[in-house]
Amino acid sequence: MSKKPSNAQRLRDSLEDDIINGRRAPGERLDPEALCRIYNVSRTPVREAIQQLVASGLVTVSPKKGTFVARVGLDRLIEMFEVMAELEGMCGRLAARRITEQELAGLRQAYERCREACESGDSDEYYYENEEFHACIYASSHNAFLADEARSLKQRLKPYRRLQLQVRSRMQSSLNEHSEILAAIEEGDAEKAERTLRDHVLIQGERFSDFVSSVREMERRADVATN
Repeated sequence: MSKKPSNAQRLRDSLEDDIINGRRAPGERLDPEALCRIYNVSRTPVREAIQQLVASGLVTVSPKKGTFVARVGLDRLIEMFEVMAELEGMCGRLAARRITEQELAGLRQAYERCREACESGDSDEYYYENEEFHACIYASSHNAFLADEARSLKQRLKPYRRLQLQVRSRMQSSLNEHSEILAAIEEGDAEKAERTLRDHVLIQGERFSDFVSSVREMERRADVATN
């Protein structure tokens, strides 16, 4: 099974939700001492959570001034998802050619945990099991540099990927796509694995409209909170 989220991960998730839903507005200062009190945690998980939020671009740190909620432009997000789709596709293509039987067994298990999380209707649990599914594919590419680049960009996009899973029926659609990806890798079909993984990540068609709507609603809430 995948590891349960740490205190730092839970704190990061809570802050992400607050930022995405406008409860913490762009420009708002995050006071580490106050966060320790609010979430009843020590300074270490607060520091780790802030570092992770900085890495995802939701938070900025200004020397001698403090830590503040950032604003990320929609155009920039779309560009990042385009690059993420290409990196994921490449991982899928290599995994279809290089995956071992042991790694394939691990990928099947990760898929089953995704299915269980989807059936429970828990989008956050599904997100973390989804992370493990993709991590298995990265490892199975047997290209450490590519895997590191994919993980780094995926981390930056984490808040918005979690946001997508809250769209109605997206979890089930994602699981169906996982099934196609798994089948392509099982068959050793590199081209199909690359195409299905790229389409799985790329924001296009109706998903693009849903994503734009979600991000604009997030920005609207942030504007309301600051006025």
